Amino acid sequence: MMGFGFSRLTFALLAAILFFHGFCNSQEDPYYRFVQHATSAPTVSYYDYIIIGGGTSGCPLAATLSRNASVLLIERGGSPYGNQNISNLASFANTLSDYSPTSPAHHFVSEDGVRNARARVLGGGSCLNAGFYTRADTEYVKEAGWDDKLVNQSYRWVEKVVANEPPMLQWQSAVRDGLLEAGITPYNGFTYDHIYGTKVGGTIFDGRGHRHTAADLLKHADPRRLTVLLRGTVHKITFRIKGKARPTAHGVIFRDESGVKHRAYLNKGSKNEIVLSAGALGSPQLLMLSGVGPAEHLTFHKIRVVVDRPMVGQGMSDNPMNAIYVPSPSPVEVSLIQVVGITRFGTYIEAASGANFAAQGSAIPRNFGMFSPQIGQLATVPPKQRTPEAIAKAVEAMNALSDEAFRGGFLLEKIMGPISTGHLELRSRNPEHNPSVTFNYFKHPTDLKRCVDGINTIRKVIESRAFSRFRYPYISVGALINMTANFPVNLLPRHDNDSTSMEQFCKDTVMTIWHYHGGCQVGRVVDHDYRVLGVDALRVIDGSTFNYSPGTNPQATVMMLGRYMGVRMLRERLTMEESS
Repeated sequence: MMGFGFSRLTFALLAAILFFHGFCNSQEDPYYRFVQHATSAPTVSYYDYIIIGGGTSGCPLAATLSRNASVLLIERGGSPYGNQNISNLASFANTLSDYSPTSPAHHFVSEDGVRNARARVLGGGSCLNAGFYTRADTEYVKEAGWDDKLVNQSYRWVEKVVANEPPMLQWQSAVRDGLLEAGITPYNGFTYDHIYGTKVGGTIFDGRGHRHTAADLLKHADPRRLTVLLRGTVHKITFRIKGKARPTAHGVIFRDESGVKHRAYLNKGSKNEIVLSAGALGSPQLLMLSGVGPAEHLTFHKIRVVVDRPMVGQGMSDNPMNAIYVPSPSPVEVSLIQVVGITRFGTYIEAASGANFAAQGSAIPRNFGMFSPQIGQLATVPPKQRTPEAIAKAVEAMNALSDEAFRGGFLLEKIMGPISTGHLELRSRNPEHNPSVTFNYFKHPTDLKRCVDGINTIRKVIESRAFSRFRYPYISVGALINMTANFPVNLLPRHDNDSTSMEQFCKDTVMTIWHYHGGCQVGRVVDHDYRVLGVDALRVIDGSTFNYSPGTNPQATVMMLGRYMGVRMLRERLTMEESS
């Protein structure tokens, strides 16, 4: 079974890891009557709040603000409802392999040579990710200056709609016990809290395999006061300058999918604001397109400078992910991220597994997940060789593999922080074009050390007694590392010492886990109330404001932040009304 045949099996086996759970019906459309396509928007409209980006933070923010104000939420993508590629784990990989102009996954490659994607759909990244749900640690909340009581209330508000306890079957149980054997103690059971040791975290997939996204939080909105426009691309924020002490945001210009221009303005009143919730790429990009950013860079792109803010686009970070693939001699369940080992040396250890997708002869084609030839990140066909002919040949070869090929999984590590940072720049003045972004993975030596420590912990888990039934005893961990290093996971060159130097392995096999952040950081671009420095009536509320990633997965905290700031903004509004 070893040799060339084994290598072919491993490529196909990896397909099962993150993007399948079982065949089920897509989540039912809640039929929000306030959701419409931007083509139906009037040429000019007025609102108390205008939110740019209907993603992980924008949806809970809009739902909350609409309880006491008129709100416009503009989302450049479409609806997740009725799209089984989003709602069903059975079709999960199809979204990430969709490169169409309207795909919910807008693909890009960082200047580091790592393939990545940003969300383009109502609900944002919660429509694309592996579903892990866990809160930020208490120290993170303290450093952010957030109110503990309101933070916990906001988390619970989110959790009632989207969060669930996952089932624990054989593979995840073995990983859990292996982590404990490796010294990642104590065992903290099932919890949403961020606690040192090993725990079972939450998931946004329910028991039927249905995904619950940030868009579901719109159920709390007042339908009389909220308007959601889909497939509307904001081109710029407009400012009043004449007669103002500081530039004051007062409107947005956006185009619908037919290219028709629309304008939306704030109603008169000092309480009304525009909020950017377009994500770690979109928010700094739109600030720059609107004239708020590094003056020299804006001038180069012939953009009128409203405010010179050199730190817009700076501090970009992406938590690097590295993994070791483990083929299994025993059948394994299909599982997403459920168990996490939260170490004291700055690394989070997680795992996922895969099994048969469809029996031979089934009318249902196999889904090769994130490792499919088409998908782009962990594909079996190197990125530069993805011609239609090469893809078709790879699909044919993988379809010919036996059911035995679809067994196994991988253990991965993500470092905390990270400390290494990069920057974002405009490529053009077209908001449809992805900006250029550099993350500088492992530039700081501490990040690299954390990765090495994480890989060494994964080695201990693989070699543990608890995990023994899920690995071939005659395949060394070194062989697994060497095999993993040969997968075309990014556009970086490989080195001969990948299996002997864990530092080189980390550098050569770095991937994204889609937790990138920064670009509009607190203290640099926005204040602690998320107001943009140097202008009025404009805030940024999303992951672009983070100095480092909260906990093992940021989505819970990003959703919480939308609710949290919505409540605070309504309180401020009420106070201003009472004093006027």
